[in-house]
Amino acid sequence: MKIHLLFKKEELDETKLDASKTVVVFDVLLATSTISACLSFGARAVIPVADEEEAHEIAKNLPIDEYCMAGEWNGLPIDGFSYPLPLALQEKVADKTLILRTTNGTVAIRKAAAARKVWIASLLNSPAVARKVYEEYEDETILITCAGSANQFCLEDFYGAGYFLSELIQLAGENAVQLTDSALGAKLFYDSQKDQNEIVLAQTQVGSAMLEMGVSEDLHFVSQKEKLEVAPYLSGHEVVCDPFVGVYNN
Repeated sequence: MKIHLLFKKEELDETKLDASKTVVVFDVLLATSTISACLSFGARAVIPVADEEEAHEIAKNLPIDEYCMAGEWNGLPIDGFSYPLPLALQEKVADKTLILRTTNGTVAIRKAAAARKVWIASLLNSPAVARKVYEEYEDETILITCAGSANQFCLEDFYGAGYFLSELIQLAGENAVQLTDSALGAKLFYDSQKDQNEIVLAQTQVGSAMLEMGVSEDLHFVSQKEKLEVAPYLSGHEVVCDPFVGVYNN
């Protein structure tokens, strides 16, 4: 099992993606955490969009009571969109399609679309995703893609990737896994900080900004490990999960 890690979405070369690659996307703060949470809250699907115009075009084709739009750009709210905090969306997404626009995570997901499969992972659901990746593995290369932020490395994604690797290695066995140096670095970093998840996230640039925004409850929520039994993946233009690995419980 060959595994490589990309430090930011800009390193993902779309021209080299094909059936020989599986991609696991991390945007711990916040898109992949929000997607995983919303599917566990009962959303039918999540559609990652490129911009507000695309979001409105998709919304035109859906009954008004069957979708919810959420998004941010450079951390700022978008007019007419809910802010994409998982707990703020909890009561809004059941039985609806979430149309989601974010600065980094949804961009990373769309960039990865040509891969054999694209999985959506976070601290909340890495064990569930690791199990599905292991079960469906067919000798392809696994590319763990950290979304990053504005072409910069984000520590929270690196930490999440290390957690995912720790779970996957437990399933496959150390002798069955071949890590590149970047993947090994994530695994070693996670191992050194495995019990410091919320502390690590709170010290990051995005985590600090969330605390300044007064959304510490959401930061605490997405810092939890193995909270959700969902393994979302990209199917066409939608992120879905197989019914129903698990549901969110307060």
